Amino acid sequence: MSSPKGTEGVRSWHFILHTQDPLTPEQSDVLDGLDAFADGDVGLEERPGVYSLFTCFVEASTLTEAIADALARFEQLPGVLVRSVELSEYSLDYNGMATDSVVSLEDRRLPG
Repeated sequence: MSSPKGTEGVRSWHFILHTQDPLTPEQSDVLDGLDAFADGDVGLEERPGVYSLFTCFVEASTLTEAIADALARFEQLPGVLVRSVELSEYSLDYNGMATDSVVSLEDRRLPG
């Protein structure tokens, strides 16, 4: 699915997609046979019955394009809904988006 029109400005973006519900065994079986997920750009992490999330390293010109590319793959995976996109502390650093104004909760302690 990562087929940008040109290579100028294309880079790898990191983010996490959280599903609404854990994948069922049937959905996992379908996922295993889908070419859209075979390149490893979007990889499943799960704890069966508890959660399913997809760690993404997708090439695109912008983060928005990378997220759209990843989400489009789920059209081939019936019944799986992505409920949120997460930019973790690692994502922000990997994407070159970490700044002094983006700090973790631990770093935001009030003085006193």
